[in-house]
Amino acid sequence: MEEENVVDLKSIKEIIGAVEWQGNLNTVFKEVKYDSRKVKEGDLFVAIKGYKNDGHDYIKEAVSNGAAALVIERTPSLGVGVPWLRVRDSRFALSLISAHINGYPSQKLRIIGVTGTNGKTTTTNLIETVLLHAGKKASLMGTVENRILGKPIEAKLTTPDSPELQALLAEMAAAGSEYAVMEVSSHALKLKRVAHCEFDVAVFTNITQDHLDFHPTFEDYFNTKAELFYKLHQGVKQGKKYGVVNLDDPHGKIIAEKARVPIITYGFSENAHAVAKDVNIGPKGTNFKISYEGMELELSIKLIGRFNVYNVLAAFCVAVNEGIDVELIKEALEKAKGVPGRFEAVDEGQDFSVIVDYAHTPDGLKNILETAREITQGRVITVFGCGGDRDRTKRPLMGKAAALYSDYCIITSDNPRSESPQAIIEDILPGVKKITSGYKVIENRSEAINEAVRMAQKGDLVIIAGKGHETYQIIGSKVYHFDDREEARKALRRMKK
Repeated sequence: MEEENVVDLKSIKEIIGAVEWQGNLNTVFKEVKYDSRKVKEGDLFVAIKGYKNDGHDYIKEAVSNGAAALVIERTPSLGVGVPWLRVRDSRFALSLISAHINGYPSQKLRIIGVTGTNGKTTTTNLIETVLLHAGKKASLMGTVENRILGKPIEAKLTTPDSPELQALLAEMAAAGSEYAVMEVSSHALKLKRVAHCEFDVAVFTNITQDHLDFHPTFEDYFNTKAELFYKLHQGVKQGKKYGVVNLDDPHGKIIAEKARVPIITYGFSENAHAVAKDVNIGPKGTNFKISYEGMELELSIKLIGRFNVYNVLAAFCVAVNEGIDVELIKEALEKAKGVPGRFEAVDEGQDFSVIVDYAHTPDGLKNILETAREITQGRVITVFGCGGDRDRTKRPLMGKAAALYSDYCIITSDNPRSESPQAIIEDILPGVKKITSGYKVIENRSEAINEAVRMAQKGDLVIIAGKGHETYQIIGSKVYHFDDREEARKALRRMKK
């Protein structure tokens, strides 16, 4: 961080509304940290009560690592040896301090946030593609990677924590970006990571069951995502603000009714502003028309499936409302490539198809399998599992979706974490058994992929679902290298020998 970002505790006390403090308020710091292990000499440490750990238990470690000052929610029972500020909500304070020391970068950019259960990554990539094609200086923050003016930087979370997020936005602004296109997860909203990121445009893709290990109810999950729209009218920026909403999702209608900014809707419904018509899905791409405000646009895209039609519609609505010429939008959308690990083909010259996809929710799995069914003459063979230490209630629903839309299922492991892989599979099986006897359990994921490839015949389609772009398998607390695409290639090459 540059020298001009040095901040004193007194100025922070004023902006975060500290309710109690102790020590020298002229103490200065350059960086803010919430992980005591990463604290360096002269940092400000913000103690956050998390879901597993409480930062207040690590204050001593933060101070011994060189913390110059603390922001806390609980008054220390003993002296801590450095100045401190007590606040009511340290997550909110972390977000505000992060924005402050980075010069409130979201105010220097036009920020487009995309939220929803499925489709965020593809939609943000499509929006970025159109903006860049139209000559706009656009940057991207997402699950697969972050990009500054098209140059990639690795991403570790869908939405980073507020210090990393604000620093990245500042970097984007310093590089000359006009736009930042962001995936916005429910975790980011709930944990206040984006509390001091002022959005200009919010996009809602859809909502189905996910993250109920984190959100107490589905209603809480939805309300958290909807907050992005309900707060869109707030802030200091003077530019045009609006929402883009999938009208085919009943929750999209709720957002459209409640939001206090103009809402542009899309979908297959004739009541939407942007309507998809005459959809023709093939193995190499999708052709369809967009009807919008008396205009009709014919598109021939490389992306496959009805779910991708929704993603393209969302990107179109943003682009056209950002004033981009329709012909430029058409050119950009037609040249757009798929995102790694999203309905990604693995081709070693075999006479059947192998597709790797990130689908890890019941609805996401249903969407890709419906598409697989539309483009395949032969059987659909699905390899899938469910993550450990995550929402258990979706496991039988994943099993049901796989069984309903596949000819054969192979149930396997997918990041079991601290849970027994067999116990996770036992949770999945009731959903499968109600519908089909066409399944087998192969706990080892590599062996499961190998078996799916081995049993595939000419014209079949093998779907390997769950990991997509991810390159790891988490077993216990250890992270092992594992890439579904690599495993599929190995299996296909083995078959040729």
